[in-house]
Amino acid sequence: MKRFLSIAAVAVLLAACGEQPQTLGAAHKNQAAYTGTGKAFVASGWKQGDRISWESQVKSRMQRGQNDYERMN
Repeated sequence: MKRFLSIAAVAVLLAACGEQPQTLGAAHKNQAAYTGTGKAFVASGWKQGDRISWESQVKSRMQRGQNDYERMN
């Protein structure tokens, strides 16, 4: 019985060594953030693919939500 348990334990330990590589593959390519995702659920006032409107959205979010000085005064 002890021999069976030791063989089972070795088998479990060796099974952990067979991990498959985790890669994104060729389907995902780096794109500019302002190009969007192609989904309809976006912030109002932002047009996908328009860099200027994307920059203005990021600037307004930074001023409204992440600038503690502006929020407290």
